[in-house]
This record gives sequence, C-alpha cells and structure tokens, in this order.
Amino acid sequence: QVQLVESGGGLVQAGDSLTLSCAATGRTSRVGAMAWFRQAPGEDRIFVAAVTSDGEMTDYEDSVKGRFTIARDRAKNTVALQINSLKPEDTAVYYCAAGVRIGVWPNEYNYWGPGTQVTVSS
Repeated sequence: QVQLVESGGGLVQAGDSLTLSCAATGRTSRVGAMAWFRQAPGEDRIFVAAVTSDGEMTDYEDSVKGRFTIARDRAKNTVALQINSLKPEDTAVYYCAAGVRIGVWPNEYNYWGPGTQVTVSS
C-alpha cells in the first residue's frame, strides 16, 4: 500500500503565497504520476495540477495556470504545490493523489491523502 500525507495548509490572506507538501510512504514503487485536487464545501473534487513520474511533464487546470506550480522530488517521494496570489475562491480542502499516469479525473488515481484545509480571507 501507499500512504500519502499532506501538509502546509492554513488560514492566509488574499494575495499571500502558500506551499503545500505531500509525502508518500509505503510501497512507493507503485507511485507514478502525482496530482493535487481540491474540494470546496458543497462542490465536487476537481483537478488542480499533476506531474509525471519523472517530473518532466506537468498539467494544470486552466484557472490556476500561472499561479500554481507543481514539482516533485522523486528521491524524497514528495510533491509540492506552490500557490501564489491566493484568492478567496482558492479556499478548499486540497488533496494529494497518486496513480499510474497523469489524469484529470479523481477515479484515475489509486491513492489519496486525507487532505489539508486552505482558507483564504479577503
């Protein structure tokens, strides 16, 4: 099994920056692509960003391009999500996910972390 644990969430002001981290433990040989999703209250879990196994290719949801940056450290089995110029609409629980290859749908990922709350005040 693979365990994912996120960290770095919190309460921030609009315009601030934040970096979320996710660490994978267990049978990390099963970890291919890694991704971040987010879920606001009463809404579906939606794709934010993903990175391939080798870290060479990334994909972003259109609305976050230019503000979010995903990067992974293969040696440490971690993936980070840097968020700049935070907006109140970025408020959500952010989830780390791992799967075989990059995808934008939650069911394309096999492993999930418990999530970390990000709250952006205006």
